[in-house]
Amino acid sequence: MFKGKLSGLSLEYATALKAHLQPGATPGLAAAHALGVKAAAAGLNTLALARMHQRCLDALGAAAAGVRRVARARLFFGGVMVPLEAKQTGAVKAGARLDALHLELGGRGVDLAASQELLKEGIARRKEAQSALSKSEGHSRKLLHESQRLQKHLQTLTHRILAAQEAKRGKISLTLQDEVAQTLLGINLRLLSLKQEAGRNAEGLRREIAATRQMVEASLKSIHRFAQSFGKRNET
Repeated sequence: MFKGKLSGLSLEYATALKAHLQPGATPGLAAAHALGVKAAAAGLNTLALARMHQRCLDALGAAAAGVRRVARARLFFGGVMVPLEAKQTGAVKAGARLDALHLELGGRGVDLAASQELLKEGIARRKEAQSALSKSEGHSRKLLHESQRLQKHLQTLTHRILAAQEAKRGKISLTLQDEVAQTLLGINLRLLSLKQEAGRNAEGLRREIAATRQMVEASLKSIHRFAQSFGKRNET
């Protein structure tokens, strides 16, 4: 007879606990209080009621469903315990409080384990971020050094090109000076010859003047070609 009542009470307990743990259910302890009254009337002690509660939790799978559902289950158990504690005295009440404390400590253990997992995940993410930042800084420094090296190399090449151009201009200028000097020297010699021929005969003077004019024209053309060539070289 007692086993039948206990079985019926256990089934009723599981049904009420399941309804209490449903997502979105409005928290209410009326059903828990009624079960506590029935448990007290059936003569159940705190330990037996705690075992019944744990069996129902295991059957419902509430312990693996998350910390929140475990907390709601503890609240339900506390509501069942109220009528039972009101009936019990002395050592019975002390035992009930001890059982409730064990359940509370178990719930806190679940909370602590969840917090530790979150802490480990946070530490791992922070280490990954630090590693990525370190790699990024190293890559940036490498690019900066490479950029500075290329800049110095470009400056060196520019100086070399300018120096080569300046040397080329100097060489061309010296060549042009030599050409002009040689031309002027030739003209000067011709003029001296004309001065000597002037006292001898007019026909020889005319020939010398014509030859000198041809030399001047040829020299002018040569200087003009040289100047054009110099300009084209400077453009390239």
